[in-house]
Amino acid sequence: MLPTSGTVVEVASGTGEHAVYMAAHLPALTWQPSDLSDEARDSIDAWRESDGTDNMLPPLALDTTSDPWPIEHANAIVCINMVHISPWQATEGLLRGAARLLAPGAVLYLYGPYHVTGRPTAPSNLDFDANLRARNPAWGLRDVEAVQTEARALGFALDEVIDMPANNYSLIFRKRPKPS
Repeated sequence: MLPTSGTVVEVASGTGEHAVYMAAHLPALTWQPSDLSDEARDSIDAWRESDGTDNMLPPLALDTTSDPWPIEHANAIVCINMVHISPWQATEGLLRGAARLLAPGAVLYLYGPYHVTGRPTAPSNLDFDANLRARNPAWGLRDVEAVQTEARALGFALDEVIDMPANNYSLIFRKRPKPS
């Protein structure tokens, strides 16, 4: 699903553990972590220094709702566990940014808990959603269909929804060519 070479931008990298793991296991890719939080970027730097991975770049300060982003191109974008722990505007910004950065055929990979029509929602996800919304009413599990609708309007097709452990899903979007 990810390209064999090029730059993968990880949006909302958090502590940096995913970035270090991915960079170490995908040495032909350049991994570009990012996060809005200074604390998260410090953690990413610490992981990067302790691991010594050559293909992991210093983290970028990235707010998905801002324009422009501090990067001009990506061969793929990965976003793990952000969509549900942020306002919907952050997801809209993520999709707009991905539409600007990615070439036709490139992948936008989203991971986390979602509501999926036609599939029962696990009681633990319902509890998690209620907990998130109690902490911040703008947060919460999103409907895959809502994300898909927004992504489609920006030129993406949802290629696949993959069931993952702990009631999570991988959503694999691919940038469509512009109609001629």
